Amino acid sequence: MWPIPSIDWLALTIPIAYLTILIGSLAIFSSLYRKRKAASAAALEPWFPPHLQRNIYLSLLHQEDPKVPDSILKAALMRRATEDIHRIVQVRNAKQALQVLLQRGSVGDDLWQRFQHAEREIEEELKDVVTEANAFAPNWGQIIFQSASEMAQNTLLRDRLSEIQSTQAAEKEWWEKRKAAIQEDFMKELDEEKKEPKTERSDDDAVLVEGGGPAVGAGRKTGGKKKGKH
Repeated sequence: MWPIPSIDWLALTIPIAYLTILIGSLAIFSSLYRKRKAASAAALEPWFPPHLQRNIYLSLLHQEDPKVPDSILKAALMRRATEDIHRIVQVRNAKQALQVLLQRGSVGDDLWQRFQHAEREIEEELKDVVTEANAFAPNWGQIIFQSASEMAQNTLLRDRLSEIQSTQAAEKEWWEKRKAAIQEDFMKELDEEKKEPKTERSDDDAVLVEGGGPAVGAGRKTGGKKKGKH
C-alpha cells in the first residue's frame, strides 16, 4: 500500500488567511462605500420641493380627534395624485435632455444622482398612492391616476386662461397707445403737406419751354419785318 502523505497545515494556513483577509477587506470596503454613497445621496439637494399634498393627506389620515371623514381623505388623496402627475411629467421631460447633457459633460454626476433619486422617490410615491386608493375602494388604485391626469390638465387649462385674461388688459392698453401714435404721425404728415408751397406754371410757359423758348418768338417777329419791306 502506498503511504498516506501528511498534510502540511501550516502551508495551507497562509493562503486561507490571505483569502480571509482579502474577502474581509472587500466586504468592509463595500459596506463603507454603500454607506458613503447613501450619505452623499441624502446630502444632495432634493430634485422636487417638499410634497405638500402628501403631507396634508398624511396629517388628515392620522388625525384621531375628530376623525376626518373618508370623503375629505379621498379628496386629499386625489390632490396628492394630481401633484404626482405634475412631477411625473417633469421627470419625463427632463430625463432625455439631462442624459444628453451628461454625455457631453455639461453637467456633473451629482445632478444625475439627484435625478435618479427623484425617480426612485416618485416610483415609491405612486405605489403608496395606489395602496391608499385601494384601501378606500377596491380597484380605485387602477383609475385614480387617470382621474388625476384629467384634473391636472384642467388645472393647466385654467392657469393658461387666467394668464391670457391677465395679459389682455395690458395688450389692449398697448394697442390703444400704438393706434394713437400711428394716428398722430399720420396727422403730422398731413400738416406738413399742407404747409409746403405749391409751384404752378401757366400753359403758355409750358408751351414756350417745350417749343424752344423765346427764340421761336423772335424768329417770328423778324420774319414779319422782312415781309413788310417787300
